[in-house]
Parts: sequence; structure tokens; C-alpha cells
Amino acid sequence: MAEGGGGARRRAPALLEAARARYESLHISDDVFGESGPDSGGNPFYSTSAASRSSSAASSDDEREPPGPPGAAPPPPRAPDAQEPEEDEAGAGWSAALRDRPPPRFEDTGGPTRKMPPSASAVDFFQLFVPDNVLKNMVVQTNMYAKKFQERFGSDGAWVEVTLTEMKAFLGYMISTSISHCESVLSIWSGGFYSNRSLALVMSQARFEKILKYFHVVAFRSSQTTHGLYKVQPFLDSLQNSFDSAFRPSQTQIYVHLKEGGGPDGLDALKNKPQLHSMVARSLCRNAAGKNYIIFTGPSITSLTLFEEFEKQGIYCCGLLRARKSDCTGLPLSMLTNPATPPARGQYQIKMKGNMSLICWYNKGHFRFLTNAYSPVQQGVIIKRKSGEIPCPLAVEAFAAHLSYICRYDDKYSKYFISHKPNKTWQQVFWFAISIAINNAYILYKMSDAYHVKRYSRAQFGERLVRELLGLEDASPTH
Repeated sequence: MAEGGGGARRRAPALLEAARARYESLHISDDVFGESGPDSGGNPFYSTSAASRSSSAASSDDEREPPGPPGAAPPPPRAPDAQEPEEDEAGAGWSAALRDRPPPRFEDTGGPTRKMPPSASAVDFFQLFVPDNVLKNMVVQTNMYAKKFQERFGSDGAWVEVTLTEMKAFLGYMISTSISHCESVLSIWSGGFYSNRSLALVMSQARFEKILKYFHVVAFRSSQTTHGLYKVQPFLDSLQNSFDSAFRPSQTQIYVHLKEGGGPDGLDALKNKPQLHSMVARSLCRNAAGKNYIIFTGPSITSLTLFEEFEKQGIYCCGLLRARKSDCTGLPLSMLTNPATPPARGQYQIKMKGNMSLICWYNKGHFRFLTNAYSPVQQGVIIKRKSGEIPCPLAVEAFAAHLSYICRYDDKYSKYFISHKPNKTWQQVFWFAISIAINNAYILYKMSDAYHVKRYSRAQFGERLVRELLGLEDASPTH
């Protein structure tokens, strides 16, 4: 086991520095929003807030702490088998005999696909995803909807067709709520705490409200439309294509997990429907085939059937498994049952079938993982601030490292949702997608030469984007 007290503390910096090199794909998490707290300074793996932990894929009474790289500690003893393998398990191909296997070789390169000039502005990065042709279509669709609306319900003498300049300003006003965290965008003109005179002078409140009344991405349903998001689907498709063309993820930069949300439109509708969860995963990974990506999955996605299907497509997986949420078809029952006496912390059992490994690891609770991406004989380590190093299989370490990044992204990203709360579902989806586009624009900005010209934090980038969309700033970070 690990050294205690000062020894563990002395070793921690070196181990964490080694973790940086080991998980190269997580470098982007290193202060990506420009606002790291003292807990995360110089360390891409850190404890997240209680709120994030409660909503993450892993759940037990164990706190999540920073993982580290394989250390020099000797391999830990594995937990003794609770029973000999069942005959049906052996017949199904599961065995306690483990074999080493090389990691899948990545067949692509990761990172931004376009080199942006040092003079690139916040709008330039945003328009990698929402270019003028998309905005012009919003102008056309909004004007079409306003015309048809008035033909049906009567003329609106105060309405004048919206222009591209006004549409950009309209978006800018909405985006400003992600910085001010004020749910009512109309507060800009209120004269109260959230008022902003410089922004208010660009457009009158009355004009803004008119555009808001008629705003549409798709004005009318086509004869081929069969789903309720037809008013925003073309925009979502365009946005996804621009995301895919602007950035290629590294081998292990993909995480698939469904968070169950409340309300009739939330993911509660997917509870106890693993086939729908698998369908979502297939859709999200449709462009990942053939490159040996490693995807990390939450419990509702993890299943032997799906992982075997993905492996045939050149997609490898590492997923958290929970008996109550996961599809456990084809898995050995003996590995899904907790022993009467808990094993020592850091002990584990592994059974293997082909390239697939099923891991049961104990750390103040039983954690189970299914993976075909990591060798079952390779050792990893989880670093705990108070108790030092806890041995684990390499797959557990890798999953913990990437989940830590996801939790950190969630913590930071939640600060920058567009706060406007529309009633219509398609509008909720639209503004959520715009929020993601802005965050992705900032990530590309942080990875570009433009960041070295003017080092904007995420909040400053958002403020700059708002002012550029409203025409209040020259679109150049050097001015």
C-alpha cells in the first residue's frame, strides 16, 4: 500500500505531473476556462463540488478524488474469489485467467483542424460554428413567420423585417444573460441592477421584443417532418457538422452518459429502456468508427452487447457498471454479487472473455467496470489526499481521470448557460445549443495563437462576444 503522511504528500506532485503526460487528451482541461480555484491550481485532476458528484455517473459513499498514473508500488493482491467460476460462466467464455493485450492504436490525429490567425476575434471563433449563412437563414425564416402570422392573426403595424445586423444584436442580447446570470434579458433596459446602458442603446426594448415574438429557425413544418424538434433540427445538424469539422477529439476524449432529468421532456422517459440508451450511444458515436477511439460510458450505456458491437466497428469502451442501471445480459453473476465480507480497500477481481474485462474494485464500496480498451494485468493507482495511493487496475484509473475532467467541465460550464427561459421546447434546445457553441468557441480560442495576444477568461470572452455581436467593439483582440 501507499506511504502514509508526509511521504505520500511528497510523492503526490511527481505523480500528478506524470499523470499530465499519461492523459495527454486531458490537457485541454487545464484551466480551460481561465478561472481555476486553489484546489485545481496546476493539477488537471481535482475534487469536484458535491453538486457535480451527486449528478455524475459514479455513485457510492466514496468521495471522488484525483487519479494518478501507475506508480512504483507493487501490484496489490487481488481479492479472493467468493466462489469458483460457475459452469455456465465458464461455458459463456468468462475466465479468471487474465492475459495482457496492447492498447488499441489510434488511427487519427486530435485537435483543431484550422489554424486561426492571432488577430481572430471572439466573433470569428463563434462563427466557426454559427456562420453568417446560418444567421441569414434565421433572418429569412423569422421574416417568413412574421408574415404568415400577421396574415392569420392581423397586421402588426409596428413590425419591420429584421436584418442580419439586428439578428446578430438579438443573439448578443440573449448571450449576455450567460454573463450577467439574469434570467430576464429585458433587465438590460430596466434601469435596475442588471441594466446596461451601452447595450440598451443599440436596440430599443420594443424592437427586441418584436424580434423575440417572431424569431424562428424553421418557420413551417415540411411534409417529411415527423418529430417535434423540426423547428430547430436543421440548425442542430449544421452545428454538429461544424463541431465535427472544427475539432477532432483525441483517442480518449469522448464520454457518453445520459443524465436523468425531471419533467416530461427530461430523460426520465428513458428509464428502464436500455435499448433506447444504446440507440443514443450509437447515434453519438456514428462518426467514430474505424479509428480505434476509446469511449467512456455511464452505467445506463454500459453493456456487453453494445461494447462487442462497437469493437467490431473499431470503437473501444470503458464503462461504469451498475446492476440496477446497466444491461447486465451475458455478464457472470458471481461478479455482480457483493461478498458478505467486504475486501480490503484497493482489492479487486477480474474476469476476462476475449478482449473484454469485467472488473470489481473495492474502495469504500464496490465499483464495477466493463472494458475492452485496457489490459486487465496493467496496474493503475488512485491518489487520495488523506490516505495516499490506492491500487487499482489501469482501466479504473483511466475512467476516474476522464470522469474528473467531465465533472470539472460541468462545474465550469454551468456558469455560462444562457439564462433566458423560453416556454417552447425547441427554443430551449436552441439556446442550449448556442451555449455549447460559445463554450466550444472559447476552447478553440484557448488553443489558438489569438489567446497569446489577449488572454481572455471565459467571462471576458463572453463579454467580448456580446459587444462584437452588437457592433460595439472592433472585431479584433489587438484593439
